[in-house]
Amino acid sequence: MSQELLAILKDKAYERKLVTLASGKQSNFYIDVKRVSLMAKGSVLIGRGLFQIIRKEFPSAVAAGGLTLGADPLATAVSYTSELEGHPIESFIVRKEAKGHGFRRMIEGGHFLPAKACVVILEDVVTSGGSSLEAYRKIREHGWEVLGIAAVVDREEGGREAIEKEGLKLYSLFRKRDFETLAA
Repeated sequence: MSQELLAILKDKAYERKLVTLASGKQSNFYIDVKRVSLMAKGSVLIGRGLFQIIRKEFPSAVAAGGLTLGADPLATAVSYTSELEGHPIESFIVRKEAKGHGFRRMIEGGHFLPAKACVVILEDVVTSGGSSLEAYRKIREHGWEVLGIAAVVDREEGGREAIEKEGLKLYSLFRKRDFETLAA
């Protein structure tokens, strides 16, 4: 994938320090993709990269999105890129809890998609696979078919295996080893 995007992620999103991850595990490094996905250049590069994965691996996808907050800028970047490329893919956001007022939606955007629509889950960083699988369950309850997962970074810490156990494929722009090479 894009060496330019990897360099930006390394410079702006990657830190070697002790942190507690969302999974509860301790790690000696952290990759905060939101720092880059919310930048103009980062959004363009991430949108292109994830769109390429979707077109190649999930060509029947009509929408892409994932669990808020990490997937929010990714979904917008992919949708925008797809329109520019002439192959529109709609975006959606999966809430952690249903909205408490109004239409009380669990999923924003995509309410106009048909039942059994083919969609792709987007992830900024996959560690244990928990966020992807939570989104997967909520999307299936919504009636859509999840084709697989497209991520910016796979930390290579068991997430891929957990996702594949559910019968889904995970494709990522980068893996942990890409950052280790740069860190040397």
